[in-house]
Order: sequence, then structure tokens, then C-alpha cells
Amino acid sequence: MPLPSSLPPGAPVFAFDIGGTDIKAALIDDTGRLVGLRRKSTIVSNDGTADAVLGQVQQLAASLTRDFPGVTPQAVGLIAPGIIDDAEGIVHRAVNLNWTEVAVRQLAGAALGLPATFSHDARAAGAAEFELGAARGYDDVVVIVIGTGLSCSLFLGGRPHSAGGFAGELGHSIVDPVGLPCACGASGCLETLASAGAIARRYGLATGTPPAGARAVLAFAEAGDPIARRVWKDALDALALTICQLAAVLAPETIMIGGGLAQAGPALFEPLRQRVAARLSFHRHPLLVPAVLGENAGLLGAALKARALLKETA
Repeated sequence: MPLPSSLPPGAPVFAFDIGGTDIKAALIDDTGRLVGLRRKSTIVSNDGTADAVLGQVQQLAASLTRDFPGVTPQAVGLIAPGIIDDAEGIVHRAVNLNWTEVAVRQLAGAALGLPATFSHDARAAGAAEFELGAARGYDDVVVIVIGTGLSCSLFLGGRPHSAGGFAGELGHSIVDPVGLPCACGASGCLETLASAGAIARRYGLATGTPPAGARAVLAFAEAGDPIARRVWKDALDALALTICQLAAVLAPETIMIGGGLAQAGPALFEPLRQRVAARLSFHRHPLLVPAVLGENAGLLGAALKARALLKETA
């Protein structure tokens, strides 16, 4: 059965969400439905190329085409984490994928034989929320996506702000100058404390028993595990500090949180709201709300960008 989707009718397209842990692929038909959804563990090339990932993209596209012969995609939208110039379709650096200066849009378009777009995963998810989801009706918005890593998309005065791909790397804002080393080369980044990957990793290092994921750490914390409670508290404190900095600098009307960790619901949002409210003074207090499009928001954003490309070139 087709999966529900918030996309309006339009051209059928492929959408790929390339993460540090897995790759999600979807085929969107002309009614806007996600008629196919696939997931594979990400294989990263040791030589810094995108060859391994592009091979997986080709395999997933072939699988979707085989299973849904009545849907003919006209373009492909790809998203990934990292420093990505959407306009040029180039990733300058993606630490979790071992990519440096890779022309992903050009390579993917050639591999699939379709017009292609390539964008930052958080910007794509934020664009979907801004156009279709919880951000509708607001002009100044931050959409934070918490997954293996942590990043955000910015909308200021109703317009997306990317600064050539360098804006939105919230996970690499410094919350503790003498903190843990980060894969980016700095120390004390937000991502080392508050990403889902970091929460699981810190608990595993402290106990010698890797958990199933960040949600498992939360469950341990709620059951009274002192190490899990400390790890969860550190994540909340770091995230609250960063949200207060966003409030002071950008004064967003609302801050939405999406990604897998947002599925924690009140266990995340209630203590986070309390911490933020206690630390802000004269600032505009942003509404802290969960993103509503769920874990496939990035795929929807990738599909929107692929459709926009077709309109631009029509």
C-alpha cells in the first residue's frame, strides 16, 4: 500500500536521503504519494569518493523502478549532511561520509540519467516543514534535525538562509571549549553531546555496553540508571544553551526539532522548554515544537527540490 505523504500532485521523482548510518530512498508518484520506501546501511568509500554511495543509489533506484513499473521518475533529489553548496551541487566536506569536494549532483545525475538536485539534509527537511508542515505561517524559523549528527535550517524574513552551504552547522557550534573532540577537528561541539549518535556513544563508552540507540539511553534514564541520566542531562543542557544562543542572535518565532530524537516527545520537549525559559530574559522566547512531517521530512524536501528543478527547466 502507498505510504501517506504530504506532497501535492506533481511530477514523479526519486528522493534519496544519504545519512552517515543509512540511506533512505523513495519513489514519489504524480499524486504526491510515497509509493515505495527503501533503506540500506550506508557504505562509505575509504578513498573519499562518493563511489560506494552512488552504487547504492543506483541499486535502490533499480529496485524501485522494478517494483513500480507504472511510475516513471523525471528527476532525482538527493540530500546529505555536510557543508553543501546547493546551487552548485557540491559537498565541500561531509565528515560522516568521508567526502571532500565531491560534485555529487553531477555524478548522481550521470549515474541515474536524470536531472538531479543535491542539498543539505536539514535544509531539505526544513524546507518541507516550512512549505508543508509546522513552520507554515511563520517568517523567522529554525528547524533543528537531530540524528546521527545535528544540524539546522534557517528561515529569516520568510526566506531560506544557507550562506553558500556554511549556515546551519549547528552541531559544530561550541558549547564546551574544553569538551570532547569532534570528528570535524574541533572540541566541545554540540554534536558531541546532543546528537542521537553521541548520546548512544557516550553511554556505551561509560558502561562498556553499547545501547540500541539514544532512545534506549532515555529509557534507561527514566528507569533510574545514573549514567544514562547524566548523559541525557548533558544533552539537554547543551541543546538548551544553543537554543538560547539562537534566541539571542536570530530571535526566531519558533524552533522546531525533528529527526529520530524528536520522537522522544515530552521527555525531550518538557525539560528543554523549562531550561530555555529559565535562561532567557528580555529575549523573544521561541516556541519549541516538534516537527510534524516525521522521519521522512528530508525525503519530502528532496522531492520538492527535484520537482522545483523540473519547473525551472521547463
